[in-house]
Amino acid sequence: HAPAALWRQRFLESMIQIQDLTFRYPKQSNLFERFDWHAARDETWAVVGPSGCGKSTLLYLLAGLQHPSSGEIRIGGEMLTRPRPHTGLILQDYGLLPWATVAENAALGLRIRRFYGPDGLHAPDSGRMQSTEIEKLVGSWLNRLGIAELRDQYPAQISGGQRQRTAIARTLAMDPDLLLMDEPFSSLDALTREDLERLTLELQAETEITTILVTHNIEEAVYVGQRVLVLRRPPHREPIVFENPEAGQADYREKGTFQTRCNEIRNLLGDSLHAQT
Repeated sequence: HAPAALWRQRFLESMIQIQDLTFRYPKQSNLFERFDWHAARDETWAVVGPSGCGKSTLLYLLAGLQHPSSGEIRIGGEMLTRPRPHTGLILQDYGLLPWATVAENAALGLRIRRFYGPDGLHAPDSGRMQSTEIEKLVGSWLNRLGIAELRDQYPAQISGGQRQRTAIARTLAMDPDLLLMDEPFSSLDALTREDLERLTLELQAETEITTILVTHNIEEAVYVGQRVLVLRRPPHREPIVFENPEAGQADYREKGTFQTRCNEIRNLLGDSLHAQT
């Protein structure tokens, strides 16, 4: 009974609480079936699995963009029924406006919030930011992310890595307590990818944001995730979780334990790595 009680306590204290979740798209089989999972505050998780296994769907459920067929999702103890102001979402294609500068793109979320006002639904109810405050906050994030000198450039004029940094600045400027990342580095070259992986971990340590990164890249999952959630072929009924306490250490990729964990996950996934479901 003690382990069950401890699990229940951790579940109730978690940032993310998924209980008895079932989800399917219309006219399709279940992707998740009575699925339970929880993630503690301030943790960094990686979700890994083959294409079509439901990784992005899980992220969209956590973002409130999709809704369970049954069961419930709680974020920060509150039932999730719609997108929440304190959840940040970073996508693979950056989501930048091509006609807006880097600074304008980074300020977009804050300006939308200012339009709605502190209504508690589209924006936090903590007050309306003035334009000067938005400009100052955005400037500080552009500087922290090393792209301040690009503030007047347009997305077509900068590299993929710089576009992703702009998307990260836009998200972090909104002060989220939950950061969801959907294969954010998959289209980047290896060196840029590794640089942004390190940056993500640095920012998570500074801000203590609960971070969920979805990827199909096993090495990325093992490097970034303090815990790794493995999704194989659906329907998903039981979470498969790998503890990964060495995640983010500077020399982790060179350690034998890194390759061991990569191999464990690769063997667990087996031929589903190449399956399209």
